[in-house]
Amino acid sequence: MPLLFDQNISYRILKEISADFPDCKQVREVGLEGKTDREIWSWAKQAGFAIVTFDSDFADLSVLLNSPPKIIWLRLGNTSTKNIAQTLLSRKSEIRDFLSHEQEAILKIESGF
Repeated sequence: MPLLFDQNISYRILKEISADFPDCKQVREVGLEGKTDREIWSWAKQAGFAIVTFDSDFADLSVLLNSPPKIIWLRLGNTSTKNIAQTLLSRKSEIRDFLSHEQEAILKIESGF
C-alpha cells in the first residue's frame, strides 16, 4: 500500500524514502493541496493509499468513518523533512507490518524524547 503525505509534510520527503516506499505521493502531486481532510480521506480510500500526517483530525476521521484508509500519525514535534524520512525508514518493518494487517487502522509514531 503506497503512502500519501499530507500537506503538513514536504513533498521533498518522497526523494528520501522512494527506494523503500515506492509509489508514494504528496497531496500536491495528486491535486489535493488546499483540500479538506475529508476530500483527502476520500481520495486515499478510493486510490488505496495510507495517509501519513501530523494532523490528529485524520485519526479522528478514522474513528468516525473506519478504515480504509489507514493512518500513520506522526507525533514527532517540530522537525525536519530529513528527520521524518529517517524516522520512517528506521521503522519501515513496523510500517509494512501495519499496512499488511487489515484490522489495524492507526499507527502512531512518536519521538523518542
